[in-house]
Amino acid sequence: MNDRYDAGYGGGAPYEIAGYDEYGRPVYRQAMDQQGGPAQQPQQAQPYDPYQQQGQQGQQGYGYDPYATGGHQQPAYDPYTTGAPQQPQAPAYDSYDSYDPYGGQQGGPGPAVPYDAYGQSAYSGTGQQPRVAEQTAHIPQQGGPVDEEQEPAGPGREYHTEQFAFVEEPDGDSEDVIDWLAFTENRTERREEARRRARSRIVALVVVFALVAAGGVGYLWYAGKLPRLSSGEDKATTTTAAAQKRDVLVVHLHDTERGGTATALLVDNTTTKQGTTVLLPNSLAVTADDGTTTTLAKSVDDDGSEGTRTALDTVLGTDIEGTWRLDTPFLLTLVDLVGNIEVDTDTDVPDPDAKKKGEAPLVRKGKNQTLSGKAAVAYATHRGSGEAQNAQLERFGQVLHGVLRKMTSDPDAATLTIQTLGQIIEPPLTDKDLGAFLARLSDLAKGGDHKTAVLPVQDDGTLTAEASDSVVKDVLGGTAKSPDPDAAVSVSVRNATGVENRTEKARVVLLNGGFTFREAGTAASEATSAVVYADAADKANAVEVAKTLGLPADSVTKGRTSANARVSVVLGQDYDPGS
Repeated sequence: MNDRYDAGYGGGAPYEIAGYDEYGRPVYRQAMDQQGGPAQQPQQAQPYDPYQQQGQQGQQGYGYDPYATGGHQQPAYDPYTTGAPQQPQAPAYDSYDSYDPYGGQQGGPGPAVPYDAYGQSAYSGTGQQPRVAEQTAHIPQQGGPVDEEQEPAGPGREYHTEQFAFVEEPDGDSEDVIDWLAFTENRTERREEARRRARSRIVALVVVFALVAAGGVGYLWYAGKLPRLSSGEDKATTTTAAAQKRDVLVVHLHDTERGGTATALLVDNTTTKQGTTVLLPNSLAVTADDGTTTTLAKSVDDDGSEGTRTALDTVLGTDIEGTWRLDTPFLLTLVDLVGNIEVDTDTDVPDPDAKKKGEAPLVRKGKNQTLSGKAAVAYATHRGSGEAQNAQLERFGQVLHGVLRKMTSDPDAATLTIQTLGQIIEPPLTDKDLGAFLARLSDLAKGGDHKTAVLPVQDDGTLTAEASDSVVKDVLGGTAKSPDPDAAVSVSVRNATGVENRTEKARVVLLNGGFTFREAGTAASEATSAVVYADAADKANAVEVAKTLGLPADSVTKGRTSANARVSVVLGQDYDPGS
């Protein structure tokens, strides 16, 4: 490494290899003698520098320094130029010589020391004699650049752009803005989507609610449960009254203690799902078996179940399927079997078994009164002083409604209840038929689909126009056919005897005599009886009435009669039913 040779062709100062550059090429420098000066040769030539071209005019090349650190250099040798060597020139100022990381500062006392990045300097930083041992060239490693972190910093140190690696870093602010815009946009979209879903749900709920409401209203309208639309008139709009299917039974309540009957029709309209109890007044005019006109009460007593059922079919235009004779003892047992009933009573009813007056009544007036079998019978048959027969008939209807509400809706269980009564069911009705029929009505009564109506009857026993339209046509689906009023002589009776049961005695006698009975209530007590006719043609009929009642012939007079009767009778204290 310290070999010396003459780099020139004509002789000159010897040069030696000082090191290698970053590309592996040798770097030369002028050899020094023992006194520190350049070694002389007989002939000097410019040192060979393959990379350095000649400078401008008046200047000479210097030794190769890859970092151009400058300092006192000998004139460079140009192998392509011959001639005398150039005189050394003062070194030019190099901006990179301002700081020597391995020696002193440039421009200080003593000779300047060039900065050699790959070898040891030939001069010390203080101008002392060169150390020969340190003249051995340093061969740098091929590869990486100088580690900037290992170089000490100094006041004169400068940096170059090629010493730094600039990495284009993303703009964080711009990314944040983009992310925020995307977030706000997504959040707005999510809110809008949530609003759309909420609106869709609300619309769906409204539609479902409207459909359910419409279906419910339609069902209630079809079932006749809407207010003001549950009557027979509105139900018949979809199906004509005549085309509706009904099951009809007639019930006769017989008072075995005090006598008398009460009649009702139980109607099950299977088309409209409506149950009805139609109460029939005893004064209803019907046609007897012999073709004469009589009352319903007279028909029940004289013609029995079969004759009365036929007479009712003729008058009302119905098709009654059977007759249920319900004597008061069986009604008592039936109420006890179903477990008592609740009735809104309209009057106090005394206990028929009371030993003295003033005892507590058996039935008290009030709402939701619980009635046992005995109380139910007493209430159903009670008729107060001066009351019309329809008052007692309506109480009987209340008891029937209470029984239906407490009756089981199971056909088999209802049949067992009927069989438990032990009564004889008249053909063609059977225990099973009656049990199934009552079970269906019970189901309607519990659901609020059962009502009670009184058949409107005029004083002469004929049906009114209201009866023909509201009950006979709509409820029963029939046609009113009242018998001819002239077929039998109608007789009105007013009780002035002071004894309550005198009216009933007279009724029975007159019905048995073929007359039509009309009840005219009670009056103040009178000593004698009177039989009055208004038309001369009815005089003979008046005489016959007096004879039938056992009254003297002189009791018959001409005068003013009731509007619904051709002959009027006032029973006085001289009336003796036994005669």
